[in-house]
Amino acid sequence: MHDVSDRMTQTEQDPFFDIRPYHDQEVAGAIADLIADQEFIKAILHYRFPHLSGPFGWLLSPLVKAALKRKWSSLNSVRDVQLQVAAYMKKTMANTTTDFSYSGVERLKKNQAYLFISNHRDIAMDPAIVNWCLHKYGMNTARIAIGDNLLKKDCVTTLMRLNKSFIVRRSAKGPREMLKALGQLSAYIHHSLGTEKQSIWIAQREGRAKDGNDYTDAAMLKMLYIEGRKQGLSFAEDIGQLHIVPVTISYELDPCDKAKVRELVQKQMQGHYQKGEFEDIDSIIQGITGMKGRVHVAFGEMVQPNVDSADELASALDAEIYRNYRLFPINYLAAGVEHDSVTAEDRALWQAKLAEHSEAEQHWLKTMYGAPVFKLKQQAEQDAPTQ
Repeated sequence: MHDVSDRMTQTEQDPFFDIRPYHDQEVAGAIADLIADQEFIKAILHYRFPHLSGPFGWLLSPLVKAALKRKWSSLNSVRDVQLQVAAYMKKTMANTTTDFSYSGVERLKKNQAYLFISNHRDIAMDPAIVNWCLHKYGMNTARIAIGDNLLKKDCVTTLMRLNKSFIVRRSAKGPREMLKALGQLSAYIHHSLGTEKQSIWIAQREGRAKDGNDYTDAAMLKMLYIEGRKQGLSFAEDIGQLHIVPVTISYELDPCDKAKVRELVQKQMQGHYQKGEFEDIDSIIQGITGMKGRVHVAFGEMVQPNVDSADELASALDAEIYRNYRLFPINYLAAGVEHDSVTAEDRALWQAKLAEHSEAEQHWLKTMYGAPVFKLKQQAEQDAPTQ
C-alpha cells in the first residue's frame, strides 16, 4: 500500500513518472537496484556462461555483482550511461558489421530536438544504431519508445529506462484506459521535444517488419496528434512543431531471419504464433550479437507542415523511407532480379542460406529480403513525372 501511495504522489508531481526514462539523480539508485536484482544476475550468467550458470551459479553470482559494481560505480548521470553504451556500441558494430555508413545527418541542427521515425527490423539495434550515428555526429542521443510487452521483468524495465527508453503501454485494457495511456504518451513526446529539447526515436509501426514490408501505421501518427489537438492545433501545425525526420535503416543481413521465417511459416500453417517466454530477450541478444554485414542509416528530409491527415503523413513517411533505402546483392538475389552488384560469391552465399531452410521457409526468406526491391521499383514509378 505504501508503494502505491508513493507512486501516486510521484505521478501527481511528475505526470510522466511511470513511463519516462530515469533522470540524472535516479541513475545511481537504479544501477544499485539492478546489481541487487538476483533475476538480472541470473540472466547475465545464463547468457554469458550458459554451461556454468546452473551448477556454479551460486559461486559466480557474487563475482558478477562485484564486477558490475566496479564497472558501473562511476555512472551517476544519463550522459555517463550513454557514454558507456557508446563504448559498447563501438565494439558491437566492429564485431558484427563488415561496413557501416550513414548519411543526411549534416542537415540536422545540433541544438534542435527531432522526432525520428524509422523503419523497424530489429528490437534493440534500430534505435541503438540511430543513436550511434547521432553520437558520432556530436548530437545528444534520442529517447527511445519501447513497448511494455518487452518489459515483463522489473530488471529489464530498469535497464531500458537507464538507456533513455520510455514506455509505450500497449497492454492497457479497455477504451478508457487505452485513451488515457495514449494521451499520456502523446503529451510526453510533445513535452520531451518542446520543453526538454530532447529528441525521440519511435518505430513507424508496432512490431518488426518480419516479412520485409516497411510501412507506417497511421494509428501511431494519430496518437502523436492527441496532444496537439488538445492544444487546439491543426494536424499540420502540430506536425510542424514535432520536427519529424524519417530514418531508413538498411541491413545487409538480418541476424534474426531464421526465427522470423519460422514465425511466418507457423502463422501461415496454423493461423497464429505463440511466443516462448524468453523469445523477445533471445531476439534482442541475437540482433545485437549476430552478423549484420553492411549497414547504412539514412536520415531523410524533415517532414514539412503541409500534411493534413495521418494517412497523408504515413504516405509521405513511407515514400521518404523507401527513397533512402540501400539495396544489397542479397536483396536482388531474393527478388530474382539481375543486378551488376551481384557477384558469383554472393550467389553462392545466397544458395547456402536457402539450403538451410525448408521450401516453405525459403518462400518467406525470399519475401523478407526481396520486398525492398519491389517496393523501391514501385516508389520510383510513383516518383516518375507523368508524360
